[in-house]
Amino acid sequence: MSEVILKNVRKAYSAVEVIPNINLTIPDGSFTVLVGPSGCGKSTLLRMIAGLEEVSDGQILIGGQDVTGAEPSERGIAMVFQSYALYPHMTVADNIGFGLKLAKMPQDEREQRVREAADILQLTQLLDRKPKQLSGGQRQRVAIGRAIVRKPKVFLFDEPLSNLDAALRGQMRVELSELHDRLGATMVYVTHDQVEAMTMADQIVTLSKGIIEQVGSPMSLYETPRTPFVAGFIGSPKMNLFSGEAVGEPGIDTFGVRPEHIDITTGDDGRWRGKIRHSELLGAETISHVEVAGLGTVVVRSEGAVRHTPGTEVSLAIRDGAEHRFSAGERLAT
Repeated sequence: MSEVILKNVRKAYSAVEVIPNINLTIPDGSFTVLVGPSGCGKSTLLRMIAGLEEVSDGQILIGGQDVTGAEPSERGIAMVFQSYALYPHMTVADNIGFGLKLAKMPQDEREQRVREAADILQLTQLLDRKPKQLSGGQRQRVAIGRAIVRKPKVFLFDEPLSNLDAALRGQMRVELSELHDRLGATMVYVTHDQVEAMTMADQIVTLSKGIIEQVGSPMSLYETPRTPFVAGFIGSPKMNLFSGEAVGEPGIDTFGVRPEHIDITTGDDGRWRGKIRHSELLGAETISHVEVAGLGTVVVRSEGAVRHTPGTEVSLAIRDGAEHRFSAGERLAT
């Protein structure tokens, strides 16, 4: 069992409280993503699980064992960082197996583990190369291979794809998901990119200012966000959120609707009237920015290439059942 449990975990630096109090269960074999904006505490939380940061209060259990005060090497974890941290003078094989060599593992067993990891990560043909001869994606695979050979209870990833270009990030998302399926290991992954969270996770933990806003599957957070923060963070483009007098409903603090749940029409049957400010034609979809009096800019996502001339008056219709209502930070029934 490789379940990770955080019980009343708190982290403070002198008088500055970064994480007030967190209770969280990361199921055995899950791919759990900690997501949130910069400064929300997600990397600090990961580093506490790894043992790289001390816990101010509370307990951390891995596989049923209390590891709160244990050294990182005693926790059965392996961590992959944003930086590849490869030794430039070593071959791929030597980089992958270096930690095992330091642990004085017999050479035959060490080489066997390196071969197994290389096979999983499609690095077999690259074992004799040096890091400078590899692409960014290949270097990241080597860093992951270095973690795999340790056969840890839990893999910890701290924004490992942020140094890659968009195309490589997309490719590595698929490869990491396939790696999880193949190993069946518990993986905890930190990112500020909600696309990575939505496409890779089976459990998302959304954090804001050191507090857990919501935990659940990607689609549960997308379809039924509990707070305006989650509603605005999960989804791209983000949900349209309106508050104050613009809501116009008693007892409702915030009203929301996703861009893809709004239809642009030229008739008068919509909920709002507005003028086209700008349209982004992306090929498969069009993102329209519509200025509505009293609301501001409403973002609409339409399928295909839809051309709207700036200044054109349009009507915006909300699809049935697509409205989200929040009161005092909590979600109400739509």
